[in-house]
Formats: sequence, structure tokens, C-alpha cells
Amino acid sequence: MKKIAILTSGGDSQGMNTAVRAVAKTAMSKGMEVFGIKRGYKGMLEDQIFQMSALDVSGIADHGGTILLSARLSSFKDPEVRAKAAENLKKRGIEGLVVIGGDGSFHGAHYLYEEHGIKTIGIPGTIDNDIAGTDYTIGYDTALNIILDAISKLKDTATSHERTYLIEVMGRNCGDLALYAAIAGGASGVMIPEVKASTDDIAKVIRERRAEGKLYDIIVVAEGAGNILDIEKELAQKIDTDIRVTILGHVQRGGAPTANDRILATKLGVKAVELLIDGEAGLMVGMESGKVTTHKLSYAWENYSKSSEEDYKIATMLSL
Repeated sequence: MKKIAILTSGGDSQGMNTAVRAVAKTAMSKGMEVFGIKRGYKGMLEDQIFQMSALDVSGIADHGGTILLSARLSSFKDPEVRAKAAENLKKRGIEGLVVIGGDGSFHGAHYLYEEHGIKTIGIPGTIDNDIAGTDYTIGYDTALNIILDAISKLKDTATSHERTYLIEVMGRNCGDLALYAAIAGGASGVMIPEVKASTDDIAKVIRERRAEGKLYDIIVVAEGAGNILDIEKELAQKIDTDIRVTILGHVQRGGAPTANDRILATKLGVKAVELLIDGEAGLMVGMESGKVTTHKLSYAWENYSKSSEEDYKIATMLSL
């Protein structure tokens, strides 16, 4: 293999740049030409493809976001659109493609391989941690630490004013960020989509905490668990306390990646290139039980199922 391309797609996550650097530098060290594709599949379709040099990836390992930019392209579900995008790679002689993103991005990589023979490797980059075949996705650890920092700060004002804070965090339909932020941050409660919890449950905990003399409550709510403003209204009818809502939003995606995310991104980036050199394709790389592993791209969504009940019990047990 002489030429490969790299793209980042979907929501950005901290460590994407680290992965781009690892892929590019590894490939260049093997004598390959490396091409960057700007704006994900949209850029592939619009031919926003350029040859990268070592200078393009110099000093980016600690930068958040993605130097290749990112975009979503719903029309990539159309086979004709994929065919046109694939042609833009083929006309340059690009044989391999490394896709850094979530399960939607992996779907695109899967079809490019199956339909057009583009040798694709997927690297899981999403703060949501919602991909099978890897214990952690790139960006998850950084986002989790951002949430913990916010919880720590909100505890100060919550205590001072004797308030209940509902903190909404990202994660789409995956409650990992909310659940483990609640455990690590010492939250008073958590609501995640995987485990049904009602405002009655939360109200009961808050009443018990106040009866014990505790002055504040921090409730972490995953965005997939329901509309946080509706939850606030329901809760306000059941408890007599000042309730405030904080939606952390896209701040969770920003900032320099943690050491864990940089190391993960680097190891997976190197492995992606090694697979292409070995003639492997249509695969994703991940980290499971401390080891770099590979699965078919479709494994990412076909086998996604995370049981959170045991850790949810821990979070609720420690909430009082």
C-alpha cells in the first residue's frame, strides 16, 4: 500500500488530533503518502482532499477538536453519493482509509469497503463511549474529567445556597458519562437511559439527605434519560427546595485530551496503519482489557450493549 487517507467524522472528541498524528506519522515512516480529507465524508464527496506532510501533524497531540474539521452528511446513506465520494479517492490512487469517529462514521467506512473495495479501518472517536469492541472510546476520559470538574465547582455554590442542581451531560443514548461522573464525583443521584429511574426516586433521596442535615444535592442526568426541564418541573412538585439546571453542553467536547486519551489514540492509530500494511480492511480497532483488539466494523453497532445495573446500584447506594 502506497497511499492512505485520514478523515474525522461526526461529533469531535478530544484525542482525534492525537490519532491523526499517530496514523500520519506511522504511515510516513513506512514510506507511504498520506492524504487528509477535510470535513469528513462531506469533504470526500466535495473532493476536499490534500496531501499531508509531517509539518501538518506537528504539535497537535495536545490540541482538542480536529485539524481535519468535521461535518455530518446524511446523504452519504445514498449508494450513489458514496460511489462519487469513493471515486475521489480512487482517482488519486488512494487505497486505504482511516476513519476516526463514532458508529455513524463506521457505517460509512463499512459501505466504502463493501461496495467499492476501499480498504477501511475505523478508530473509535466519540465522547459518548457507545461503541462495542472497545472498553473506552477516544475522548471519553477527557469529557468525563471535564464533567467532574464542573460537579466540583457546582458543589461549592450548591452548598452555599442549599440548592439542588440537575446537571445534564452528553452521551446520547449511552449513560456512561453520567453514571461514572456520578460515582467519581460523589453525586446525590443519577438518571441514565439504561436504567429506569423516576423523579419519585430522586425526590426520596433528596428528602432523606435533607433529613440528615445535608445542605445540597447534585443530580447527574444523561441527555438520553429525558428532557431535563421536564424533570425539573416534576421534581419541583415533589420536594421543597431550590432547584437549578445546568446543561454542560458542548464544553464537554473541548480542551486538551487527557494522558489516557492521548495514549489510547496513539496506540489505536499505530495499529490502524499496521493493519492496512498487512492487507487487512473492513475492521475497527479498540482497546479491551488493556490490549489492542480488532473486530469487523459492523461489530461496533451490531454488538453494542452495555449493562449498567451493577454500577448504577453503586451510584445510588453512595448517594445518601
